[in-house]
Amino acid sequence: WVCHMAARAGVRPSIEDPFTYINSNIVGTSCIFELCRNYGVQNIVIASSSSVYGGSKLSLFSEDDNVDYPISPYAATKKACELLAYTYHHMYKLNITCLRFFTVYGPRGRPDMAPFKFIDQISRGIPINQFGDGNSSRDYTYIDDIVDGTVRALDRPYPYQIFNLGKGQGTSLSEFIKLVEKHVGRKATINLLPDQKGDVHFTCANVSKAYHFLGYRAQTSFEEGI
Repeated sequence: WVCHMAARAGVRPSIEDPFTYINSNIVGTSCIFELCRNYGVQNIVIASSSSVYGGSKLSLFSEDDNVDYPISPYAATKKACELLAYTYHHMYKLNITCLRFFTVYGPRGRPDMAPFKFIDQISRGIPINQFGDGNSSRDYTYIDDIVDGTVRALDRPYPYQIFNLGKGQGTSLSEFIKLVEKHVGRKATINLLPDQKGDVHFTCANVSKAYHFLGYRAQTSFEEGI
């Protein structure tokens, strides 16, 4: 069994340094697949991303949606890894599952992401940067739910599958900031900035396929997670 979670993550930095993302994500994943092929690994689970859905206008993102139009180098590398996964399954009959994670947060999470940054800055009275009008929305998914879905995928080998792992419910940026204000007991000082290049406006996972095949269902509300 191989659980391949390693990657260079983040949409915005990938625009500044695409070659690092190509090397880490595409070349790195190719090396993993070659090792799995040579050692006869029985089941491989890899981390993909909701970023592959690009600028989709659908209210729920499903695994059979067209994801041929990524809008950042990071998203393109994740889509490429899914294609490599199918190729290695087809050629060598490897069992490979790709998990599209939706905005994971929680203890030991990335300090560059909004949950950590906003809680830290608002609690200390430091102004936060808000990109856009606050109506953008993310399907924030707590780390415990992601771990549960990943272990379920490891325990259930499929020849080749893609599953969304999300909460199935979006939270707007404005709602998010109000929740942080509520729990840290301070009002935010907000710098309003234009939308960032490469950012998607909306994400929300259709998790019905993951429920059917894996028995996966997120348990943690965003407020509880925060």
